[in-house]
Amino acid sequence: MTTAAEKAVVLLSGGLDSVTALAIAQSQGYECYVMSFDYGQRSQTELNAAKQVAKQMGVKEHRVIRLHLEDFGGSALTDHSIDVPEEEEDGIPVTYVPARNTVFLSLALGWAEVLEAHNIFIGVNAVDFSGYPDCRPEYIAAFETMANLATKAGVSGQRMRIQTPLIDLTKAEIIGKGVELGVDYGVTVSCYQADDDGRACGQCDSCRLRAKGFEDAGVADPTRYV
Repeated sequence: MTTAAEKAVVLLSGGLDSVTALAIAQSQGYECYVMSFDYGQRSQTELNAAKQVAKQMGVKEHRVIRLHLEDFGGSALTDHSIDVPEEEEDGIPVTYVPARNTVFLSLALGWAEVLEAHNIFIGVNAVDFSGYPDCRPEYIAAFETMANLATKAGVSGQRMRIQTPLIDLTKAEIIGKGVELGVDYGVTVSCYQADDDGRACGQCDSCRLRAKGFEDAGVADPTRYV
């Protein structure tokens, strides 16, 4: 356990994994400063969920940063000319957003320095995930090394840590941990193409992983489907 006064920046998308990471950070006694991104993603309802979660979980501060990753496109999540696949793909799927976690973590790192927070929580997972290269342990380790080379805090001996409490867990284990911590998964949105009311398609890769996670965990799935 850490002291209640120790600060952490937590990346919150509004999806299942990031909400669980936030709950874990809070359970460890961190004062949580939460950062979400409006990056031109296809579904805005996940961002609405993040706002609801932040309010419900009583975080210290929640900031939503506007980015324009749709200006680059290159992903089914930011380019409406690319369809979200509803079948499994080989290799890295088209829902991968180029450099997304690098951009997000860099901004979180900047805020952490201002706050004098030395911990950043991100809900990446390398077990039941979509195969994104920026969710792997070696990527996180490399970013943490860079963070300590590139910041005043790092070179002053105040080590910056990128915390990934979910990285080795199955989706069922993540859900089990969240239930144990009282997470309300009914307010979360994981679907890549949820409708304006936050209802999930039930067909995309994220929906399939989520549904299987609840099934494997033996927990009733609270997801609202179209």
